[in-house]
Amino acid sequence: MTKEKQQLTKLKFNMDSQEIGKYIETTGGISKPWLLLQLRLTKLQERRHAISPDHYAVELADIHADLMKLGEWWVGREDEVF
Repeated sequence: MTKEKQQLTKLKFNMDSQEIGKYIETTGGISKPWLLLQLRLTKLQERRHAISPDHYAVELADIHADLMKLGEWWVGREDEVF
């Protein structure tokens, strides 16, 4: 992995929902469901303090279910997505 790609990967994990949204828009990621799931998860984390634990658990389970529907989407695309 190149140093530039390592920095980009590091940035992805430290982004808030606004930054992730801009990243998705800038990179054409709207067609990449794993990025949209990351955005949903980040938005949920950002409002965790404002919702009940039960509501959080329900929304988290929904995101998890959608993630599991993707299957092994990364197989053969490792260089593109990691």
